[in-house]
Amino acid sequence: MSKTRRLEKSAKNLTKMMGMYYTYNKIQAKKGKYVVWIAIVVPIELLKGFDLVIAVPENHSAMCAAKKLGPTLAEVAESKGYSMDLCSYARIDMGSMFGKGKNSPIGGLPKPDLLISNTNNCSLLSKWFDVYHREYDIPHFILDVPFCYERQKEKDLHYIVNQYKDLIYLIEDLTDQKFDIEKVKEAIHQTNKAISQWKRFLSSAAHHPSGISAFDSFVHMAPYLSSHRGTPLIVNHFKLLADETEKRMEEGKFPVPEEKYRLLWDNIAPWHQLRPMSKKLAQLNANIIYATYTSCMGTIEGKLAQFPLDPSKPLFSLARIQNATVCPYGLELRFNAISKMIRRYDIDGVVFTSNFSCKPYSLMQLDLMRKTKKKFPSIPCVMINVDHADVRKYNEEQVFLKIEALLEQIDNSRQK
Repeated sequence: MSKTRRLEKSAKNLTKMMGMYYTYNKIQAKKGKYVVWIAIVVPIELLKGFDLVIAVPENHSAMCAAKKLGPTLAEVAESKGYSMDLCSYARIDMGSMFGKGKNSPIGGLPKPDLLISNTNNCSLLSKWFDVYHREYDIPHFILDVPFCYERQKEKDLHYIVNQYKDLIYLIEDLTDQKFDIEKVKEAIHQTNKAISQWKRFLSSAAHHPSGISAFDSFVHMAPYLSSHRGTPLIVNHFKLLADETEKRMEEGKFPVPEEKYRLLWDNIAPWHQLRPMSKKLAQLNANIIYATYTSCMGTIEGKLAQFPLDPSKPLFSLARIQNATVCPYGLELRFNAISKMIRRYDIDGVVFTSNFSCKPYSLMQLDLMRKTKKKFPSIPCVMINVDHADVRKYNEEQVFLKIEALLEQIDNSRQK
């Protein structure tokens, strides 16, 4: 029976970094520093032009779900009348807010002074942040980013840049701080270096057996979605991650040593199932080696390669990469990305995930699966049901019945 073999040094460093992030934010907030809550797609590098506490509710919700606290917190929001059909990220973080940090592993996020959401990554986000806007009676700035069916249009680029300028003026007015563009340029420089190391880490999936599992990438993306982004700390962490992975590969240590099935995952990570799912897959000699969810970091429009930001044009670079995540892509961009992943990483089967919480990610997956099957008839696909943060909507037995059927299809395909 195969046993998963995990990264150690980078895991300890990750725990240290994220603990430091949450602790530092609380200490600085108590000292009176201005607190901003942002959605994950809001460019943290831009906010580095000010001296702010930056908190990310989505990141907090994912951590709560990973620590099996999702239902406890979500039920608090549900008791206030918020439907279980709403995103579990929203219900979990609102539950923490309504409970004043009770049952959150870090006691909740520091009270915000400003909210910044966006329209392109998730249609719910602006409404979710409006709850905080009403509860705290604070400003809510919404970045309106056009959906991305093809290469970003020049007019859309300028439209986003102008909104950045409005945001800068707003923060200057609210905080009496002067925006420092040089700090933004330095943050962009650090992000470029960090993403270069991240891509080196992800490239280990091309090896047979894969040097990583997608579960590794799910866990270690956390610092990128925090105020560590744009700092030397995240550069060092991603370098440590890539170095440790390569060293373990040289020593013959792999997540699934007897890897027989190389799978691709399409959707958000199932935070409450990271360890049990990866362990059970390894027992089947199966490895989800790559994921669309983590591949998109530092890219544009579904490409796999890093899109280098230009520090000399900070606002335009950050606006150009505003559509980095998967949710704003049209069907063709998402299909092109998956096609590249299948070829580059020698994928045997694709696990599409119908995510109860994330409609933007899940809406077109049936069409995406049909197109994938048509173009790659020898690559079996399966659709499973999951919720990224609410374990109450997850049925392990049903999921693994489908995954085991997928593995049988792969075996049958190989025999033809």
